[in-house]
This record gives sequence, C-alpha cells and structure tokens, in this order.
Amino acid sequence: MGAMRRDLRPLDVRHWSMGASDPACYNEFAAMNLLARFGLVRLLLAGGAVILLAGMMVVGTWVGSEIESGVISRAGMVTSLYVDSLVSPHLQSLAGNGELRESDRPALDRLLSGTPLGQHIVAFKIWAPDGRILYSTNPALIGRRFEVKPALAAAFAGEVRSHIADLTEPENEFERPQWSRLIETYAPVRTANTGTIVAVSEFYQTTDDLAQEVRAARLRSWLMVSTATLVMFVLLAGLVRRASNTISAQQSELSEKVAQLTALLAQNEQLHERVRRAAARTTALNERFLHRIAADLHDGPGQGLALALMRMETLADVCSTCPATIARERTVGDEFRTLHSALQAALDDLRAVSGGLHLPEIGQLSLADTARRAVGDYERKAGLAVALSMDDLPREAPLPVKITLFRLLQESLANGFRHGGGTDQRVSLKTRDGQLLVEVADGGTGFDPRTAVAEGHLGLAGMRERVEILGGTFSVQSAPGRGAVIRASLPVAPLETERE
Repeated sequence: MGAMRRDLRPLDVRHWSMGASDPACYNEFAAMNLLARFGLVRLLLAGGAVILLAGMMVVGTWVGSEIESGVISRAGMVTSLYVDSLVSPHLQSLAGNGELRESDRPALDRLLSGTPLGQHIVAFKIWAPDGRILYSTNPALIGRRFEVKPALAAAFAGEVRSHIADLTEPENEFERPQWSRLIETYAPVRTANTGTIVAVSEFYQTTDDLAQEVRAARLRSWLMVSTATLVMFVLLAGLVRRASNTISAQQSELSEKVAQLTALLAQNEQLHERVRRAAARTTALNERFLHRIAADLHDGPGQGLALALMRMETLADVCSTCPATIARERTVGDEFRTLHSALQAALDDLRAVSGGLHLPEIGQLSLADTARRAVGDYERKAGLAVALSMDDLPREAPLPVKITLFRLLQESLANGFRHGGGTDQRVSLKTRDGQLLVEVADGGTGFDPRTAVAEGHLGLAGMRERVEILGGTFSVQSAPGRGAVIRASLPVAPLETERE
C-alpha cells in the first residue's frame, strides 16, 4: 500500500497557476503591455526631441556668442593695425617727455576728419599711462584724468582689447547722448625704434556693420545646428522605431508562449485536482483495505489459533502427566506446555496486529473528537498522560484528513513511547489559513533525523507519505538529548472525492 501511495502522490504545481490560466487576465496583461510599449515609444521620442532641442539652443547660443566675440575681436584687431599705421607716426614725440607736440594735434585732427578712417571711427582718444587723456576728438576731454580700467591696463601691457561698450563710464559723457552702444577698442602705441609702449589709442566704431555681419554668421550657425539636430532626431526616431519593431516581434512571440503556457497550466491544474481527489480516495480505500485485513486475520488465522489452543488445553490435561520422554529428557507434557505458550504468544501478537490495523469508526467524529480518540487510545495502552491542546478547530473535515490525523497521532505518539520513553509528550492542534497545523512533541532522548532517514525508519516515512499525499507538509525537528518535535499541516477544505 505504501507503493500505491507513492504512485498517487500529487504533483506540486500550484505555484505555477497563479491566475495565469484565466484568459481575461491574460488579455488584460497583453493590452497593458501594448499600451506600455506605445507609451514608451512616444516618451522616448518626446524626451529625445526635448533633449535635442535644449542641446540645440545651448549650442546655438554658445556658438552665436563665440561668433560675436570673434567678429568683434577681429574687427578691433584689423582697425587697430590700420590706426596704428596712420596714427603712430604722429605720436612718436611721446617718447621724450610724454607730451604731444603742438604740431601733432592738427595732424591728428586732419587724419580723423574727412578721411575714410574718420568715417569708421566716431571717437578717438590717446591715453597716458597715468589715466590722463592726451588727445581726443572732443577737446573738452584733453588733460582730464580718469580711472585706469582693466582693458586700458591690458593695452598698456601690449594687448589689443575690443568689446561692445554700453557707454556708462565717465569718459563717455559726450558719446552717450548720440549712441547707445559702440565698439570700443584699446590698442598700444609703440615707438618706431625700440617698440616701447608710450601710449594707448582708444577708438569707437558703430555696431551697424558688425550687427549685420554677426547676424549673418549667427544665421549660418543656427542653420547648421538645426540641420545637425534634425539629422540626429531622424536617426533617433529610426533607432526607436527599429527597437519598437523588435519589441513588437518579441511581444508577439511572448504572447504565443504565454498562451501555450496558459493552456498547459489549465491542464496541469485539472490534473492536479484529479490527483488530489484520487489521493484522498486512496487514503480511505487504504483504511478500508487495512480494516478488511484486520477482519480476515481475526476471522481466519486468529480463530484457528484460538481453536488450537482450546484443543491443546484438553490434551494437556491428559498428557501433562505422561511419563514418556521425547528428547533430551523432555516429556510429552513439557512439549505440550511449550507449544501452548508459543501458540498463546502468536495469538496475542496476531490480535495486536489486527487491532493496530483496524481503525475505529471516525466518519461521524469532528476533528477535535478524532484527536481525543487517538490520544485516549494511546493513553490507555501506554498508561501515560498526554497534554492535548486544541484551538478553534472546524467541526467538519474530509474523511481522508481525519484518517490521516488519527494515524499521524497514533504513530508519532507510539514512536515517542518506543524511542523516547514517553517523556513529557504534548499534542497541539490549530487552524490557520485553511490549514490544520499539528504538532507532536516529547522530552525524550531525541535522535538525528538525517540518520533516521538513512536507516530507513518506516514510521517517519509512512507519516510523511500520508501527509504529503493530501497536499500537506511534514517536518521533524530533533537532536540527541533534546527531544523531538513532529510538525504537519493538512488542508481542511472539502475534497470532491466522489466525483468521477
């Protein structure tokens, strides 16, 4: 019968179902994946467009600023070279005492009035190293001293500095009413012989030509940046579309596999239920078969042994005083008494085996009554008391569960008596989440569960099989000198054992 139980042990496939066999759940899952995929594509494209546009604005603004700075610097450099070539010869007198000769001033006036140079330069100044204006197209500024600005100091250090000035400085009081912005350029003036810087020329140009040149350069740069951004966006869209098509193909393949798996899970779930019902029926059939064996032993060999004992008792009265010997000085009476003792022992063993195979009528009992019956039978046989605690047990339970509970308590208590001396035996039963939790403990000598399994103890193996065949769990916790605890869980939900 143990082999039969092993063959009918149910497959543990419950963790595969998880609702995947429901077509509605699968359709909802597929729809959510489809929406998520399209949402992801739109998100990637929108995010990429925003990032590229932001990058285009930053790059375009930076390029435009660099172009404007470069154009201003180039214009200032070219103009400074032109001015230096025309103005420097009239400033060589500064190498002596740092003052202009009277003849140099009219020459400078003529140079900046009515000439092509004067058409580009709207204001001109010559600065001394101490911040004094030696010459200006506005005579009111000549001789006045102003703070040496960083650009002026850099020019005295040999650099040419150009920038757009907003004309807020004190020395711009005459330019400010006529213009809002001018290109301001500082260029060093050197001596012809030694190249020593003796002064700095400052001149102002209008921004009209510069603005047109900068506008054209910016337009070209923005067109280039926009074109590059558009190309990158097209490439990004192509990559996203290709990735989307790949995801679509994989989604279709995954959907097909999920559909196949759903069908297999549905079949597996049906098979699992059928195996559970068959296992439950097998438990009941096993008990009926054991009951039949017990009855056959009682009515067959048991009756024969009882009759033989009765007849031998009659013969023993006659032959017990028979003086005849058989062997080794044993009389016929001695042999009769030996046979009588052997047959009596065999009959007692047969009745014990028959009683162990026979299960009491527990079909109408509740779980609590079944547990009390098993514990009470053990207490009567062993002459010991067992602490029994039960917490909120359901009254109704499937017959296979009650049979398994009775056999589990019967075998575990008997094991505790045989191997642990029946010391401090305790039984606890409670229900949680549709499971009957059983715990049988004792304070005996204990044992090593791994050694017990290796040595093939049938008691533990039989209990484990009885529990697991109903879809429950079984465990043993013990150690030498620390007693033993047997824990099991059994489903108490009704089983459709009569179907099929």
